[in-house]
Amino acid sequence: MERPVDGPDDSAAGGGEDERTEGESSAPERRRRRIGVLASVAGLALALDLVSKLLVVAKLENHAPIELLGSWLQLNVIRNPGAAFGLGEALTLLLTAIAVAVVVVIARIARKLYSTPWAIALGLLLGGACGNLTDRIFRAPGVFQGAVVDFIAPKHFAVFNLADSAIVCGGILIVLLSFRGLDPDGTVHRD
Repeated sequence: MERPVDGPDDSAAGGGEDERTEGESSAPERRRRRIGVLASVAGLALALDLVSKLLVVAKLENHAPIELLGSWLQLNVIRNPGAAFGLGEALTLLLTAIAVAVVVVIARIARKLYSTPWAIALGLLLGGACGNLTDRIFRAPGVFQGAVVDFIAPKHFAVFNLADSAIVCGGILIVLLSFRGLDPDGTVHRD
């Protein structure tokens, strides 16, 4: 059974805009707002990632790690040419192509986006993907071969950055939304 939640406006079938009550908005307007949420979340995630990387490269690179919580959490700048956990160091070009594909898929999904939680989740994914993609395009050793700047170093875990955090949080939110049966278009599936 499906039921729209925060979804497209059904008033057009019943006679148009005149039947809408005060405070309701048209489906295209709601979709634009959700796309605005997606773009805002993505922009914030990207900005925080870029600013943090600029700061740590300028202030911490080639210095001893800074302990935030003793040896349990440190700031330690590492250039990572691979994927998460340092895997796939020889696959930088492929990882760049995957990040571009993620951006394209999110742009396609955004055209049918009526769910605010999905807008937030996709915004986190988009901002994180763009943050790491920016490193791969503009950082040494060259275009589409750049190493990602990682700097958050928990004990007994991989070093990561804010873009990675945004991607993981967005992914977790997507899994939770999927388990709840909520689709990007605002429909809910009850099994």
